[in-house]
Amino acid sequence: MECIKEVKDGILHLKLSGDLIGESNGSELVEWVNDALTEGIVNCILNISNVRYINSSGIGVLITILTKLRDKNGDLYIVQPSDHVNKLFIMAKLQAIFNIAESESEALEKIK
Repeated sequence: MECIKEVKDGILHLKLSGDLIGESNGSELVEWVNDALTEGIVNCILNISNVRYINSSGIGVLITILTKLRDKNGDLYIVQPSDHVNKLFIMAKLQAIFNIAESESEALEKIK
């Protein structure tokens, strides 16, 4: 998995590509969120449009990130899940707990 990380206007932006396998790369994502929280950043836009596959550990990572952000009165905004990932969210009933947006601009509107 590859990840581009940047902070814009007090929001952590992460753009992932490849496979989100929790055992392999989840701890790095959680660490980045922890660092952002330390700096007072409580919202994260996670663009997963180029993520092909997420395993159960990867879903666990997303839930961990969501919980950490919500504990600080922030939130996680997931942008453009692929059809495969979206079907997984629906089957696991995760679309009800995640904020899912079609674009980063839509996610920004939800934050404001």
